Amino acid sequence: MKENRVVELIEADIYQHENRILSSVDLKVDSGEFVYVIGKVGTGKTSLIKTLNAELPLFSGSGQVAGFNLSRIKSKEISLLRRKLGVVFQDFRLLNDRNVYENLAFVLKATGWKNKNDIDNRIGEVLESVGVSDKLTKMPHRLSGGEQQRVVIARAILNDPIIILADEPTGNLDPETSGEILDLFIQLNKAGKTVLMASHDYAAIAKKPARTLVCADGKISDSANNEVIIDFECLLESNV
Repeated sequence: MKENRVVELIEADIYQHENRILSSVDLKVDSGEFVYVIGKVGTGKTSLIKTLNAELPLFSGSGQVAGFNLSRIKSKEISLLRRKLGVVFQDFRLLNDRNVYENLAFVLKATGWKNKNDIDNRIGEVLESVGVSDKLTKMPHRLSGGEQQRVVIARAILNDPIIILADEPTGNLDPETSGEILDLFIQLNKAGKTVLMASHDYAAIAKKPARTLVCADGKISDSANNEVIIDFECLLESNV
């Protein structure tokens, strides 16, 4: 694998339980890339993200993410892999019985941070970087959807991950907020983060075109390989 390659799948079959969702996937993502994954519901976007995160096992083909071999990864190595990944979900998955600070401190402590000053400083840094430094003591239910997603992104970058995996991160947001959240991912990418984002929010991504993977008919087509031509202006009217 190339030194700057952070994701590589070769002839990989992606399963959701016993059902093969995607077959013979060949995918290469280098450090610093921004990649969309689009397609209808049920075509494999989320299954691909979960396979890269080792939430779903890779039974067939080969795959490496952030230096970990997905087909040979051991249970005790999965947590080490995930420390190199920042995962952002559509449904936020914040702990509703804790405020913003406590949500983020929980993650840091679980990944080995012990010094309170270091924890406080890191939480302040990430909240400022995503624009919600004033929400430190707020409970999640007191935040808007966009604010919650900003906190989730802050949580995802706490440990300075190599890759950000985002699964429909704007799916529950209004169009204006969706655009703001997408801009935030683009800023993180410009700062050096590799971003792989599954989305069907064509209105938002049409304004910010990038390399695009299309999941359809059990296969992935890649605009980088000229396997598919993405007309972002027509996405909203397409059947993809």
